[in-house]
Amino acid sequence: MSRSVANAETNNLKFLLKSLHLGGINPQRGACLGERFADEVNQAAWGQTMSELAERSGGRLIVELGLRRYPIVVASEGDSLREFVRERFPAPERTALVVADANVRELGEAVRRELEAAGLRGQVVEVPAGEGSKSLEQASRLWDILAESRADRRTVVVAVGGGVVGDLAGFAAATYARGLALLMVPTTLLAMVDSSVGGKVGINHPRAKNLLGSFHQPAGVWIDPACLRTLPEREFRSGLAEVVKYGVILDPEFFGWLEAHGDRVVEREGEALRTVIARCCALKAGVVAADEREETGLRAILNFGHTIGHAIESVMGYERGMLHGEAVSIGMVRECRLAERIGWVDGGVTARLEALLKRLGLPTAMPDLPRDGLWAAMGRDKKNVAGVVRFVLPRALGRMEATGNVPAALLESMLEPGP
Repeated sequence: MSRSVANAETNNLKFLLKSLHLGGINPQRGACLGERFADEVNQAAWGQTMSELAERSGGRLIVELGLRRYPIVVASEGDSLREFVRERFPAPERTALVVADANVRELGEAVRRELEAAGLRGQVVEVPAGEGSKSLEQASRLWDILAESRADRRTVVVAVGGGVVGDLAGFAAATYARGLALLMVPTTLLAMVDSSVGGKVGINHPRAKNLLGSFHQPAGVWIDPACLRTLPEREFRSGLAEVVKYGVILDPEFFGWLEAHGDRVVEREGEALRTVIARCCALKAGVVAADEREETGLRAILNFGHTIGHAIESVMGYERGMLHGEAVSIGMVRECRLAERIGWVDGGVTARLEALLKRLGLPTAMPDLPRDGLWAAMGRDKKNVAGVVRFVLPRALGRMEATGNVPAALLESMLEPGP
């Protein structure tokens, strides 16, 4: 890629993020309880329509983190992974460890061949599919393989798969030899729009989800929407929960677009998927650039729906329970209803959210689960301060605020089973 093209793409991203103004987030503000995190996005400032986003960015977005800035490529037909790898990892004599789950082993082999064509010798390691692989056992297995293959600072760990593989492989990369390079190749919608961007990596602990982890930014993210053609229906719909989340927390115009074009997305229409992926990645990149390590509290807006959602996952069990997006879908409805009950939003916001989630084929009813287990799981949420359960709740679509001032009786009512 020429320097002029690279500069043009960088300028496009700077314009995009400046126009977004990070969804109204001001990085200079603190993150005290009750502070507003985001104002409504000024859509007029974008200077572009939803369908123009991917074209305007040239299929490439940049996460602006100074010397650690990295590109997100939403690939089109004719784009080359091997050329992207040559660009990101130019040093000679590099090696790669490709981590893929059992569902995408063949794709992992295809990625390995692209890496070798770019000059990186590699091997593929298969891990079991499912949340259970986010474990110390699987992380230790990857460390052993890295040690046996004499991995060094020129070794690249490549995560091929969904959020589980990205979290696990990323955690191994972050912790081995004090940090190896990481390339994300997400294959699920949830990973494409959320978990592959931002540097959060980790594994689960029996007491809580993502309790062991680190911040370790990738050197690049390669997204090929064609992978979604064969993604199982339930997995695809699960990813749509995170898509809807971005509309609630940062972008009312995007939320309205989803209401108008949800059928195109569910049918996996190519242009619609590229629009969704590019929009979500741009929003996530802006938040990460403003608060990479959750030091100001701004990044907490990304956890809308996750306080109750993670509690559901924890109590039901990661292997036999709901998919992550399904739990987050329920969590968003309950947390929006909580905002309604404390007078922050009117019933119309909750009704729109619930209707959109149902239209996208996502669950919205709270399952019947032990209250003590849910309370215990929420008590371990990373947003908590001094043992107080904190929520990031909407004031309106695109406007979020944190609070720890939720009466216990009211929160208890949100955990009751039913619609």
